Amino acid sequence: MTAQASAVARAAAERLAPELGDGLPFDVETALAADHGPGAQRYLDPISLAGLVVAVASFAWTVYRDLRATSGEVAPDVLARTVRVELRATHNADPALRDRIVEVVVEEVTRRGDEAGNGA
Repeated sequence: MTAQASAVARAAAERLAPELGDGLPFDVETALAADHGPGAQRYLDPISLAGLVVAVASFAWTVYRDLRATSGEVAPDVLARTVRVELRATHNADPALRDRIVEVVVEEVTRRGDEAGNGA
């Protein structure tokens, strides 16, 4: 997982903690510490909220980076739609919860990606 994707996961966890539980940032740190690279089987527990946040952040950052490389601009709605489609196929999370996580992660990815693109 890239440093940018880890930062997105941390920021999303902080923003989602009031809604989803104060322990979420700690759980995300634990999930990040257990990250063993692409393809690692680390999200087997479908109830693992922190694992879902980390997975969404990693995937969203990868999609953002790829779209930015091919088209230069990344519309947040395109990024969110792409991430949601993939998550429907791979995660059995509650749709409302999944969509809320995607919404926050996409905002963080877009903000950080735009900052990085502007030399920040």
